[in-house]
Amino acid sequence: MTTAIFSFYLFAFVLITSAVLVITSKNPVHSVLWLIVSFFNAGGLFILLGAEFLAMLLIIVYVGAVAVLFLFVVMMLDIDFDTLRKGFWKNLPLGLAVSGVILAEMVLAVGVWEPARVVAMGAQPGGPPAGMSNTQWIGAVLYTDYLLVFQAAGMVLLVALIGAIVLTHRTREGVRRQNIGAQIARTPGGSTRAVQPAIGGGVDLKGMDK
Repeated sequence: MTTAIFSFYLFAFVLITSAVLVITSKNPVHSVLWLIVSFFNAGGLFILLGAEFLAMLLIIVYVGAVAVLFLFVVMMLDIDFDTLRKGFWKNLPLGLAVSGVILAEMVLAVGVWEPARVVAMGAQPGGPPAGMSNTQWIGAVLYTDYLLVFQAAGMVLLVALIGAIVLTHRTREGVRRQNIGAQIARTPGGSTRAVQPAIGGGVDLKGMDK
């Protein structure tokens, strides 16, 4: 067994194991950590295929940004998982029915799929042209043959980003918005007023509505 074959089976085994642990772990923090392990091993498989750019993209973007963001969100949210599990057995039949439909669709899709006549099954995938790295090859194809599709995907992400900002900064009743300018310009004299509170009383704060 060569080193490449051993590395493939090692990465594949750890990837499948960590993927199963992602959906079976009861602790959501552990699920995110196993997800990070899955991404690292998927990156290792990309490296074995000679796609080092995709491997680094997977690790930097998904592990360095998305998975870490998931981890912080899960750790910061105070979610009562006991309450979420109360309706598990009640909704189990519906979940199994939906899962069965999705599984049947996948089986039918794979069953009717046929490889193209021009592609030989098991053939070695083609690499980049001579004198060109994998990253240069992807960039050349992406910005020539798929330039319009790439720009369209960027526009979709830009619209989604603008929509998220608009929804976040919309005016809502009953929500006090932060006034950064008033907070910076505030002085100690305009923030508190010295009083003689009674026993059990407090201090009078001014300008708290800004």
